[in-house]
Amino acid sequence: MGLQMITPTASDVPRAAQELASWQADGLPVQLHPGDLGWYSLRGLDATAQSLRLWVKDRRIVALGLLDGPSLLRLGINPALREDEKLAAQIASDLNSVARRIFTTKTVSVEARGARRLGRLLLESGWTAGEQWTPLRRSLASEIQVPLLRVTAIDSSKARDWVAVHASAFRGGHASGQELDLLEESWLRMAGNPLYAEGQCLLGYNGRGIPVAVAAVWSAGPGAPGLLEPIGVHAEHRGHGYGQAITLAAAAQLRSMGASSAVVGTPSDNSTAVGAYVSAGFTADAPVADFDLQRTTT
Repeated sequence: MGLQMITPTASDVPRAAQELASWQADGLPVQLHPGDLGWYSLRGLDATAQSLRLWVKDRRIVALGLLDGPSLLRLGINPALREDEKLAAQIASDLNSVARRIFTTKTVSVEARGARRLGRLLLESGWTAGEQWTPLRRSLASEIQVPLLRVTAIDSSKARDWVAVHASAFRGGHASGQELDLLEESWLRMAGNPLYAEGQCLLGYNGRGIPVAVAAVWSAGPGAPGLLEPIGVHAEHRGHGYGQAITLAAAAQLRSMGASSAVVGTPSDNSTAVGAYVSAGFTADAPVADFDLQRTTT
């Protein structure tokens, strides 16, 4: 069977996540992580499957893309094949093809960190440098002390508290009861699927017992980098060091899960976020730009 791009079914998603996990290693560029699939699965495994594009050769997945919205494809590529000419050419051809229907918008972006050969082909075919992201990483070789917060790993009984803090952190203000119902339903959907077996959500409480910060962490297996996605502090409780504290707690949780390091990515122009991670012991890699294309037709 030759190299081809396919859209998987829901039953294929766990296997795709396992393959993606096998590509994670310290010292490599921070690319798409199985935890990204886990977090996306808030929408359910069917929706996750429909948003995936797998490049398969001889029944083996060699590259994987997640449509994180209609205009952004986030790529993970088997590290042994990052410079493979045929694979890069096939992915570039599929990305450039309107007929392949990867994108449904005219302005599109691709995240392809570390895929140097593919990047060169995209630039040669009219793509330009887009938004810059800063990957950050922290070794988990040593024990981590967590100040300020009492942090617990939650189950379904605390899901509503978790989504309330998350909603405030990323949307501002307070979500309505109906909005929280939907967010809690999504959380329970994520927690009930196989991808969450490698994940854990954390809730941080301040000294008065108020939930103020949240994190989700995702393992790629023992001895591999684990992902922080997402990290947030309630809008009404910022400026007290809780962001650093929940980040340290997330890293400590990954260490307890056997991860060798913790990784995260943030827009490079968000200097506050970059600085917060650095203050929590993370080291910033050089910024990496996405690839953008303005298409004439969809």
